[in-house]
Amino acid sequence: MRKLVISETMPSQQSADVTDWLDLEQLARVEMTSEDAAYPIEAALTAEDDTGWRASMPGTQTIRLLFDSPQMITRIQLLFEETLQQRTQEFVLRWLPAGTEDDREIVRQQYNFYPAGNTQELEDYSVSLQAAIMIELCITPDISGGDARASLAQLRIA
Repeated sequence: MRKLVISETMPSQQSADVTDWLDLEQLARVEMTSEDAAYPIEAALTAEDDTGWRASMPGTQTIRLLFDSPQMITRIQLLFEETLQQRTQEFVLRWLPAGTEDDREIVRQQYNFYPAGNTQELEDYSVSLQAAIMIELCITPDISGGDARASLAQLRIA
């Protein structure tokens, strides 16, 4: 019999995320339509910061990752948070394979945020994107046209 006494504060091996996330700061250039100086895009792309990214103005916003060389992508994880106002957000995630000119849609999703209840949305996609040279995320923060600003707590790619 093999035994191990674990403390309650030790994370279980089963719940640990062992995904090898890409180092996006080293592998890609990022373009975006706007950025609040207090919430830069780096905050959503690195594990060291938990403030996330936020647009500097309302309306649909685009975040585009342009890879220095083609990447094999098997997983994309997005985390959105909204604690201040009720709204319905829509996002579209696209990719561009090397050697092509037309991007391809991965997913289009809507989600309702309710500050008294649903304040987070975690999307985790298993994909098989061969030779990806671009990942693009378009966020419409409020499909009813309100003054909400787009935000993204985290974007991770493996």
